[in-house]
Amino acid sequence: MTGIGIGARLTIEDVFIVWHYLLMERLTEDQLTELGEMFRMLGDPTRLGIILACMDEPLSVSLMARRLDASQSLVSHHLRLLRATRLVKGHRQGRTVLYQVSDDHVRTMLQNMVEHIHEETGETP
Repeated sequence: MTGIGIGARLTIEDVFIVWHYLLMERLTEDQLTELGEMFRMLGDPTRLGIILACMDEPLSVSLMARRLDASQSLVSHHLRLLRATRLVKGHRQGRTVLYQVSDDHVRTMLQNMVEHIHEETGETP
């Protein structure tokens, strides 16, 4: 790497070295697997819709199903997968379980991605 400073030009090799350091050296093999699984979960439109639906407020399965026009059993199935990858969490309120995005890391990442797709159109999310 030729040095990174203002106006420095990075080669593909430089970018790969930085990427390798940031990911491979700072994450264990198990952590890389977990990260890959999280992104795989986000790749399904139904699961992504579920996560986006419960970003701002905790929601029940029945309310999510109505908002997403999906069956409760489908939403429950996807919530089980999302909980296993720690992208959403549930808490009991009486007889109902309410689900929400697990933490601010997930929320911030999704908000940034939504803002990113609106950049080209000039829309606001």
